[in-house]
Amino acid sequence: MDIFIEQIVKRKRTLRDKLIFVLVIVLTIFVPATVFMLALNNLILHYFVILGLFAFFMGIWLVWFVRSHQNSEYEYQMVQDTLVVSKIIAKRKRKELLKLDVHNIDRLETFDKMGDVKVVKVIEAAADMNDEKNIYCAIFSIAGGGKRALFFNPNEKVMNAMKPYLKKEIVLELFYHRGVNR
Repeated sequence: MDIFIEQIVKRKRTLRDKLIFVLVIVLTIFVPATVFMLALNNLILHYFVILGLFAFFMGIWLVWFVRSHQNSEYEYQMVQDTLVVSKIIAKRKRKELLKLDVHNIDRLETFDKMGDVKVVKVIEAAADMNDEKNIYCAIFSIAGGGKRALFFNPNEKVMNAMKPYLKKEIVLELFYHRGVNR
């Protein structure tokens, strides 16, 4: 019996994303306006008008480009015993962030119960990193790469697809609330 489950999680815009978008809009207005003012003050340099129009249209394109690239989603796929995490940018470009054998997960808990863990690399694939109760953290080791952490928002179907391949201690603690409290 083959298992294939997928889930798509839309990433929420952060304050940083919103500030970048506002900055791009301000530049789209400010740069062409400055160039037009230079053209009005100096009658000899009429090519500033053309330069101002070019800057304005480039600004409009830049606003579209920044806004569309801030629309990103994460896709979680469970294929048999492998969890594949991909980032989809602007519904056009896909980047595989992680391909993980679920047997290799050492710890899997909600982020608010995780405590202090030292890891080499953190992979953020959650909708909102500020929502600690709905984020799961998977700690795993890669040969020659050390401990890594994956922050993600799996739904019940993805968690149930992972369940048969997780270590017994993780299943008892996560699904049945029994076992060792860390």
